[in-house]
Amino acid sequence: MSDRTASEAPVAETPVTEAHVPATAAPVLDAPLLLGVRHHGPGSARAVRAALDAARPTAVLIEGPSEGDALLPLAADPQMRPPVALLAHAVDDPGRAAFWPLAEFSPEWVAIRWALAHGVPVRFIDLPATHSLALKEPHGEEAAPAPEAPADEAPTDPVLTPAVDPIRVLAETAGYDDPERWWEDVVEHRSPGADATSRTAADALAPFAALAEAMTALREAYGDGGHPRDAVREAYMRIQLRAARKEFGDGVAVVCGAWHVPALATRTTLAADRSLLKGLPKVKTEMTWVPWTHRRLARHSGYGAGIDSPGWYGHLFAAADRPIERWMTKVAGLLRAEDRSVSTAHVIEAVRLAETLAAMRGRPLAGLGETTDAVRAVMCEGSDVPLALIQDRLVVGETLGEVPDSAPAVPLQRDLTRTQRTLRLKPEALERQIDLDLRKETDAARSRLLYRLRLLGIGWGEPAEGRSRNTGTFRESWRLRWEPELHVRVAEAGVWGTTVESAATAKAEYQALAATALSEVTALAEQCLLAGLADALPVVMKALADRAALDADVGHLADALPALARSLRYGDVRATDTAALSEVAAGLAERICVGLPPACTGLDADGAEALRRQVDGVHSAIGLLTAGTRPAEADPATSRGAATAPTEADAAPVGPAAPAEAEDTSTVADATPAEATPTEADATPAEATPTTGLRDRWSALLRKLAGRDTVAGIIRGRAARLLLDDGGLTEDEAARLMGLALSPGTPPTDAAAWIEGFVGGASGGGMLLVHDERLLALVDTWLTGVPADTFTDVLPLLRRTFSAFEPGVRRTLGELARRGPAPEHAGSDGADHGYPGFGPGLDTDRADAVEPVLHLLLAGAPAPAEASA
Repeated sequence: MSDRTASEAPVAETPVTEAHVPATAAPVLDAPLLLGVRHHGPGSARAVRAALDAARPTAVLIEGPSEGDALLPLAADPQMRPPVALLAHAVDDPGRAAFWPLAEFSPEWVAIRWALAHGVPVRFIDLPATHSLALKEPHGEEAAPAPEAPADEAPTDPVLTPAVDPIRVLAETAGYDDPERWWEDVVEHRSPGADATSRTAADALAPFAALAEAMTALREAYGDGGHPRDAVREAYMRIQLRAARKEFGDGVAVVCGAWHVPALATRTTLAADRSLLKGLPKVKTEMTWVPWTHRRLARHSGYGAGIDSPGWYGHLFAAADRPIERWMTKVAGLLRAEDRSVSTAHVIEAVRLAETLAAMRGRPLAGLGETTDAVRAVMCEGSDVPLALIQDRLVVGETLGEVPDSAPAVPLQRDLTRTQRTLRLKPEALERQIDLDLRKETDAARSRLLYRLRLLGIGWGEPAEGRSRNTGTFRESWRLRWEPELHVRVAEAGVWGTTVESAATAKAEYQALAATALSEVTALAEQCLLAGLADALPVVMKALADRAALDADVGHLADALPALARSLRYGDVRATDTAALSEVAAGLAERICVGLPPACTGLDADGAEALRRQVDGVHSAIGLLTAGTRPAEADPATSRGAATAPTEADAAPVGPAAPAEAEDTSTVADATPAEATPTEADATPAEATPTTGLRDRWSALLRKLAGRDTVAGIIRGRAARLLLDDGGLTEDEAARLMGLALSPGTPPTDAAAWIEGFVGGASGGGMLLVHDERLLALVDTWLTGVPADTFTDVLPLLRRTFSAFEPGVRRTLGELARRGPAPEHAGSDGADHGYPGFGPGLDTDRADAVEPVLHLLLAGAPAPAEASA
C-alpha cells in the first residue's frame, strides 16, 4: 500500500487499516478492517467470506439502513431464502418506499450469515431510512441536502461534479472496453482453486487492499463522483464506526461499497461529521423483509446497483466446481424441456468451445460471453430465438425468495398471505396462467380474491383469454405474476382495511361517492359483483341511480349499459343478487331508445364510428338483458331467409321513402314500431317486467335508423346488419336496403360507409357476402361503377372493411368476383358453375357422403340406407 493511503488512515485515535497486513504474518485486528465490495457479485462474496474466516472480527458492520438491526436475526431463519430485500416505507405515505435487495451471492448477505453463524454481533451502519425516505422528492428521486453556509459567508452555488462509474474508469485504465468483462476477469471469475486450504490470511485480505488503493486514487480525482448525498451517508457511517469501536474494540470489520472505503478511512472529527447530519428531514418509517427476484436485481429493471446476469452470478456462486460444465447442463435441460433436441455430445462440444474461446480471448475462465457464443453455435444452431429463452430463464432468472412468517408485516399483508395459502395460490415470479371453474367453491373464492386485489390496485393477476374456447360465464382465465413492488402496493392499500375484503369494500364505497362519470360507477358496480363485495353494493347502486338520473348524454348511457348487462348475468354463476341492477339497466335502455335517433345525425366520420361501436355494445347488452325471453316479432314467417306474407310492416317500407315527419320526433312512442304485428299488440301487461318489450322497442329503433337517410351511413348499415342477424329483417329487405344505399345517386363515400357498417366490424360479415350472391353482386356492381375521380376517396374505407375479413374469406370473395355472376339457371343442368363449396346448386354426392357421419354424431344410429338394408 502506498504512503499516501497510509497517511489517510486515521479516523479517531487509533489508525484504520485497509485490509493491509504483512505478507508473512496473520493479521492482528488492532484497527477496523474495511472490506470494499461490489454489492452483488460471487467473487466479492467469496472473498468476503474468506476474509472474515481469516480475520475473525469482533463485530461485523454492514452498509444498510440502521433501523434494520432488529431484522437481522431473521436472516438465520430456515424459512429465509434469498433473494430478499429490506423494505422501508413511510407510515403516512406507504408509496414512499425504498428497497435494499440482497441475493445469495451478495457480499453483505454472506457477511450477515457468517456473523450469525459464528455468534458475532452484526449491525447496519448506513443512513437511517427515516432520513433517506424524507430526502426523496415526490417523484421518487433523491434530493441532496444543501450544506449550511457559515453566518459570515454568503451562500454560494453548489459545484456539480460529473457522475463517474468507478468500474468503467478502472476498466479503461486496464485497457478494457467493457467494464463488466474487466470486473469479471479480475474479481468474479477468480476462484480459490484446489489449494484454497494453503492460502494465508494475507492472501485473503490482499484483494481488498488493492481495491481500496484504487478507489482512493479515484476519489482523489473525482471527489464524490456526482453523488453529493454520499457525504452525508459516509459521515453517518463514520459515526457508527466510532460507536462500534468503542463497544467492541478495534477488531471490527466493515463490509461496504468499495467507493466508500476511502471516505471511512479519512481523518475527520466527530463534530464535523455531526454537522453534516444537522437539519436532516425525518419521516416515520416501518421496515420488514420481503421476497425479491433475480429479475429485479437486473440492471434493466432500473435498479441502480443492478447487474446484467443475476442468474449467471448465482450459478457461479453456488457451483462447487466445474461451473462451465454445470452451466451447460442447465442450458441443455431447459432446451430439452422446450422440446429441442440437445444431446450429451452437444453439451461436451459446447464446453470445449467455450473454454477454447476463453483461451483465445485471454480470459481466466470462460465467461458469460463465451458460454453464450458456444450455446448459440452448438445447441441453438446459430439461432437467437432459443437464446432469448436462455437469457430470460437462466441468465437473468425467475428465482423468487421467501421470508419467514415471523417477519413484520402490515395486517393486510398477513391476511393476504393467509388467504393465498388457504386457496393454494402461491406467489411466483414466473408468469403462469390458471383456469378457474366458478362452479367450484375454491375457484370462485380465487376469482373473488383476484378481483378484490385489482380493485385495490394490487395487480397480481390479469384476466386472460382462456385456453379452452368455452364461452360460458362459469369459466375464467388469469395470468399471475408476483412482483416485489406489490408489497408496496399492499402497504398502500392497508389504509383501507385490515383484510382484503374490508379494504376492497371501503375503497369501492369511496370510489362510488367520488366518481363523476356514469361509466365509472357502472364499471365499479361490475367490479363489486365480480369481487363479491355485497356490503359495498348498496352504496354503489345508490350512486349509480343518482348518476343515471342526472346524465342525459346518450353516449355516456350507451357506454354504461354493457357493464350493467354483463353484471346481471353474474347472478346465476356467483349467486349474487342482481335485482337492483335490473331496474337501472332497463331504465338506461329505455332512455337510450329515446335519445339515440337524434344523436345519430350530423356526425363526422370519427363520431359516427364511435357511435357505431356504442350501438354494437347496446345491442349486445339488450340481448343479455332479454336473454330467455322470446321477442314478440320472432315469428317463423319473418325469420331470416323465410318467405313472408304481406303484412302491415310491408305497407310501411324501410328506406329513404319513409315519411320525413317521423324524423322530427324522438320519444318513446317514436321508438315503438308503427308496423307492430298483432302478436306484439296482444302482449299481456300482467306479465310485465323491467325488460318486457325492450327487445321489440330496440328492433323498432334499429328499423328506423336503417331507413333514415339523415343517419350516418355506417350506422344505417350496422342497424340493417343487426336486424338481419336477429331475424328482424329478411334477406330480400336487406338486399333492397343495400340497393338503395348503393344507388347511383348516393355519394360514394356514404355508400362505402354503409358497406363498412353492414359487413365490417363484426364476425361473419365476409361470409354473408360469400353465401348471398345477390348482396355480393350489389357491392360488385356499385364498386365497378364508382367514378375514377372519387375512387381514391372510398378506397381507404373499403380497405379497412375488407382487410378485417379472414384470409380464406377474402380469397373466396376474390374467386367469386373473378368468376362473375352465376348463370340464371345454374345448378339445373348438374354442372358446377360456382366456386367449389359455394355453388348455387346442391351437390348430392357430397351430401350423401357426409350423411352417415352426421347420423352417428347426432343420433348414434346408422344412416337410413343402412337401416333399411
